[in-house]
Amino acid sequence: RDGAFFLDSQKGIGYDLQADNGLYLEHTLGYGLGRSDQNSSWRDGDDRLRGMGNIDATMNTALALGWSVTPWLVLEGKATLPLSDSQGVQYRTSVTLIPWQTSDDTVALQVAGLFGDGRYMNTWYGVNRKQSARSGFERYDAAGGFYGTDTSLTWSHQFTPAWAASVIGDYSWLDKHASDSPIVARHNGVSATLALSYTF
Repeated sequence: RDGAFFLDSQKGIGYDLQADNGLYLEHTLGYGLGRSDQNSSWRDGDDRLRGMGNIDATMNTALALGWSVTPWLVLEGKATLPLSDSQGVQYRTSVTLIPWQTSDDTVALQVAGLFGDGRYMNTWYGVNRKQSARSGFERYDAAGGFYGTDTSLTWSHQFTPAWAASVIGDYSWLDKHASDSPIVARHNGVSATLALSYTF
């Protein structure tokens, strides 16, 4: 990080602007890995999707507007738009609660609502005529709008001013607009992540 500018392994390169009243604006340029129609070690993919074709990796830009209402409550809205491939726009609204924070440790609970326009939903959850013929899945037109939630609990520990580690537990749930798609095997899922970060 150099002032307002930062480099992040998940978000990409970007900058943020913060006001004294808690409002902030964040703009990033990143990269989405897309999806494979077979098992993949480096991006989302499953052999069940054979015939669906790959979703291309793409450059994207994200714009987030948020408000730190109090030191323990943050509200945010975010839009992610692809730049190098027309895959539609994803929107995310979130509420983050920070029930415990010390000089070295932070616990945060975030609940997010997930939305997508029609192009985004059909890129990821739709099955068009050609895909149906190749894969055997029934045709499915995914409607734009709300499609799920994502809930995460994160514990972060600061070892030094530069080094930190995080443990993240995540629960995702898909609404019928996404879960009714024949390519969706489960409408919910859990995951755990251990991350090590370095700030310079």
